[in-house]
Amino acid sequence: MKFFSKMERKFGRYAIRNLMYYIMIIYGVGIVIQMLNPMIYWGFLCLDPQAILHGEVWRIVTFLIYPPMGSMAPLGSSAGMMLSDLIFNGIALSLYYSLGTNLERTWGAFRFNVYFFMGVLGHVLASLVGYVVFGQVFVLTTEYLNFSLFFAFALEYPDLQFLLFMVVPVKAKVLAIFDGIFFLYGFIVGNAANRCAIVLSLANFLLFFLMTRNLNKVNPREIKRKREFQKSVKIVAHGTTRHKCAVCGRTEKDGENLEFRYCSKCAGGLEYCQDHLYTHKHVTEDVVQMRQQ
Repeated sequence: MKFFSKMERKFGRYAIRNLMYYIMIIYGVGIVIQMLNPMIYWGFLCLDPQAILHGEVWRIVTFLIYPPMGSMAPLGSSAGMMLSDLIFNGIALSLYYSLGTNLERTWGAFRFNVYFFMGVLGHVLASLVGYVVFGQVFVLTTEYLNFSLFFAFALEYPDLQFLLFMVVPVKAKVLAIFDGIFFLYGFIVGNAANRCAIVLSLANFLLFFLMTRNLNKVNPREIKRKREFQKSVKIVAHGTTRHKCAVCGRTEKDGENLEFRYCSKCAGGLEYCQDHLYTHKHVTEDVVQMRQQ
């Protein structure tokens, strides 16, 4: 979190505000192109690693126009097919716009920009690595990118309910778990290239949350300190003291207003009063062993 705070102070002014608004416009252009001729996307705009390595670098951006619900029924199809595709894509656009704007309000524009463009970069890397390293062509669309938005939203708002099939209320965390199982299954049964594509395409979700979460709670040193503190606050026998300063030897019996704290930098779980907490000399493991001998 400190890392992103520093980055935000430096580069926050360059963040694109209301990013999802522009993404929806791009999706809208993709819907129009799909209706005119779906082959325009697959022939000139998709994330084709072979074409990118042969100079068609615009594809690392233009692949983003692919609509959330996939290919549209082209003009000339039955009115029913075109209408149903428009409705489903409209619902999907509304959903992802809501997810993105809520994430931007929660994180701020800069962090949301970083998260989204990390996802775009992950897709490009997955496509290129799959082709260069594994010799397979993965033409990735925006599917994983949209899933990464949903995973982030579910982590921030796990108990918010969605209406499945417009009827059944399901919490976001439940849907995210099912989607996660789907990707995990694909990772297990897929080959090395498929696994690479899944991991890199969702790398923004994995990396962003690892970098922004407080990992002290899984730090062995922090766990040890908490255990020592919990032992120290257990009920003690009558007449004994609960706290004792390692410098002056005072206990809670020497004054009602005395406060005691453990020092996270000292070995042995030593405790200090408020007068010596910031002025004492830190004790190392070697000193503790010498005292015990």
